Amino acid sequence: MSNLRFKALETLSFKDFRRDNAVKFPAKLSELFCQNVFSEETMRSYLTKEAFTSIQNAIKKGTKIQRDVADQIAVAMKDWALSKGVTHYTHWFQPLTGTTAEKHDSFFTPFESDRAIERFSGGMLIQQEPDASSFPNGGIRNTFEARGYTAWDPTSPAFILGTTLCIPSIFISYTGETLDYKAPLLRALSAVDEAATDICKSYFDKNVTKVTPTLGWEQEYFLVDSALYQSRPDLVITGKTLLGHSPAKGQQLDDHYFGSIPTRVMNFMKELEIKCMQLGIPVTTRHNEVAPNQYELAPMFEEVNVAVDHNSLLMDLMARVAHKHHFHILFHEKPFAGVNGSGKHNNWSLATDTGENLLSPGKNPKKNLQFLTFFVNTIKAVHDYADLLRASIASASNDYRLGANEAPPAIISAFIGTQLFGVLEELEKVTDGKLSPEEKTELKLNVVGKIPEILLDNTDRNRTSPFAFTGNKFEIRAVGSSANCAEVMTVMNAIVAKQLRDFKKEVDALIETGLKKDEAIFNVLREYIKVSKNIMFEGDGYSEEWAKEAKRRGLKNLKTTPEALSRELDQKFVDLYEELGIYSHREIEARNEIKLEKYSTMVSIEATVLADIARNHIVPCAINYQNRLIENVKGLKEIFGDQEFRTLAKEQMSMIAEISEHISIMKVGVEKLLAATKKAKAIEDSHKMAEAFCNEVKPLFNEIRNASDELEMLVDDELWPMTKYRELLFTR
Repeated sequence: MSNLRFKALETLSFKDFRRDNAVKFPAKLSELFCQNVFSEETMRSYLTKEAFTSIQNAIKKGTKIQRDVADQIAVAMKDWALSKGVTHYTHWFQPLTGTTAEKHDSFFTPFESDRAIERFSGGMLIQQEPDASSFPNGGIRNTFEARGYTAWDPTSPAFILGTTLCIPSIFISYTGETLDYKAPLLRALSAVDEAATDICKSYFDKNVTKVTPTLGWEQEYFLVDSALYQSRPDLVITGKTLLGHSPAKGQQLDDHYFGSIPTRVMNFMKELEIKCMQLGIPVTTRHNEVAPNQYELAPMFEEVNVAVDHNSLLMDLMARVAHKHHFHILFHEKPFAGVNGSGKHNNWSLATDTGENLLSPGKNPKKNLQFLTFFVNTIKAVHDYADLLRASIASASNDYRLGANEAPPAIISAFIGTQLFGVLEELEKVTDGKLSPEEKTELKLNVVGKIPEILLDNTDRNRTSPFAFTGNKFEIRAVGSSANCAEVMTVMNAIVAKQLRDFKKEVDALIETGLKKDEAIFNVLREYIKVSKNIMFEGDGYSEEWAKEAKRRGLKNLKTTPEALSRELDQKFVDLYEELGIYSHREIEARNEIKLEKYSTMVSIEATVLADIARNHIVPCAINYQNRLIENVKGLKEIFGDQEFRTLAKEQMSMIAEISEHISIMKVGVEKLLAATKKAKAIEDSHKMAEAFCNEVKPLFNEIRNASDELEMLVDDELWPMTKYRELLFTR
């Protein structure tokens, strides 16, 4: 391994990445936008008026596409794809593995002994049948029941990747249960659209016919040289370093954040942006992040379903482009100890088909009351379903990041800014029942009316909050960098849909008692503010004081994935999903089972890899160096007298003893780790197994790591087998 390490470092010194990987950037990126997407403009060129109208109605109104029209769309899609050099098509879907999946079929169809054509029908467009036997299912189907179906999602445009036409699709079992992230997300989006549109039409704007949730994600990642990456078996297998002493310089000087982007990295970013433009991913921001070799890119806001698809596509695209530039991309939330990990902030809002952002104040009291309605209801939803939101971002890899100084704590709280908090405090004082003319005037002029100027100055962002209002959107900051955004977006839109439904019922009930519409709204909002105040927090989320204060407020601190997932099957959450038609009870239990199994599997893999590296790489290396020291001591003893020898060999003798001590710690630690892993694997109950891996297996990692890191500082650098942190983080 030491040879592999030094060969990788030596090869790097001979590479000219400025020349070899230079990227020619177009004068206008806009000219490339959607070149490889079956976009609305492309549809106009290839579809009949009937087919174009049908697919647009499906996208905007959710209407069904008739089979004969689907045939027309399929032919048009095929003709467009063939003009781009495409030979195959695939239903592109997002199973519960956390990555995307695809099965490629050719357009090629023989129809006589020596003749063939390219064929693609409506039936082939609408449905495909991949083998579902090896995808996670949580016990929904038996292993021998292999059949699963993918079904076209017309609301997300088809695109071309290489020579393959990719058709975004949902994935379901033979018996109809969902086996992916997209299907439940679409249901949640439909639910919040219906609930929000109902409120807009009933109370604020009769012209609103559709409300679209929007998402703007921020993707953080690390770039590591491919050769150096291949020299680290822990990175290759687990996506993170399990061992490694921190370098003298990490991120202490804050010199990487927003610093000049290295040329090699810039070449990667340029090519990535070109590919993104061609695939309709509207990326606009790129910069260095806090940790060395850590970066971020972000797009403009899009409709949630499309944004989720684009993020999943982007992660695949990033890995492909990185490989071309001799990089390996790391999406793990905490690939390196001692420096910041990576997240994926999800910026969420609601937009109407009349062009309004429902989480942005307007220019008159009515629009500001609309803003307050959706703002307070969102806070109330997060308050009532905080544990479900926490479970949606839980994973083995995100556990390493949450609660550290680069990520929010596991306690779900909301930051709204001191000025807006003051507005809510004023609303909390609203009279119960009918309002006097004076109180109405005061509310409209001095409370609700001042919201725009308050938000204008309310620009400070609390980076320690997991759920922060940032002017016209909510930022969910606890999502992990490797996560599929669909899971947290499904929860977010589901809980807001449920809350808006309840709000509408309560307001209508008060109106029936004789209260005017505005009075009823103020009365309900007042009660919501009182109930939800305990999750509003403006201070330092990293502090111990907040953890104590949160406990006093009754907020849960679910620090680990098993803790968070134990709350997911609470009857309140099951009822929510069933009421909205997002999941059946069986699907909820299956997904919980899948997540628990994945957690246990990931920790088990990390434990096995750590044991392997410790026994087969670190210990032999340490013994090798120790033997050199022993030979040195023997030589000194032969040359010098006893008294002089003891003085001259003192440090070597001390190092020999110290190395033996660390080797012993590692050997005992590995034996304990493997025994604990074996014991945990034998547990049949998935939740108890996950708890065992969390509480009995993971804590043993540090003992082995600490001993290895101490040996790294003792052993000759030329003998050390593992590429060091300073090389991984500062080789560009």
